[in-house]
Amino acid sequence: MTSFPSGLRLRAIMTGMTGLAAVLALGVPAVMAGSMVTSGITSQPIGHYDFCQINKAECSIRTVDRGPVKMTQQLWDMLVKVSVGVNAAVTPMSDMEIYGKEEVWAYPDNGVGDCEDYVLEKRRQLNKMGVPLSDLLITVVRKPDGEGHAVLTVRTSKGDFILDNLRDDVRSWEDTGYRYLKRQASNHTGRWVSIRDDQQVLVGSVR
Repeated sequence: MTSFPSGLRLRAIMTGMTGLAAVLALGVPAVMAGSMVTSGITSQPIGHYDFCQINKAECSIRTVDRGPVKMTQQLWDMLVKVSVGVNAAVTPMSDMEIYGKEEVWAYPDNGVGDCEDYVLEKRRQLNKMGVPLSDLLITVVRKPDGEGHAVLTVRTSKGDFILDNLRDDVRSWEDTGYRYLKRQASNHTGRWVSIRDDQQVLVGSVR
């Protein structure tokens, strides 16, 4: 059940219907996606650090990593529905426009938000649907134009898949065109690990 107010739920249903039907028609990927290779603990994005100061309970959960969640048609449909629904329900707006400052991570309960806010909401909804937090990882990437961006990584038995506010379809992380920098640790919601060679992150980070 979505956490948005009823008006936003209706908007998500009405504006996302066409996109949802098109993406659902693709079905579960037939080919295995790859899995990201992570290394040691790295710096936490400053926006997530500030979010954790307000939402301490959400950032101190130690999870048992039982391996990636099994990919099924039901899970795939859930991923697509949440991706399309949240993308339709939230209007993109920068932190500066909303809060008058940069790097504010918050749930988009007022119907507006930037990339991190979409990720938080998708993560919240999928976790309520039963997907373990250890498989729902906030991830920082670099877009082809060099701009920092955040997406949600879903670890599955068929590989790592990405939910992105810039597109409705759910893709393998290898098919997004992004450079992956860091993501939440699968065993602790307040810790982050580097991905591959972990170059300088454009999104601000705690040093």
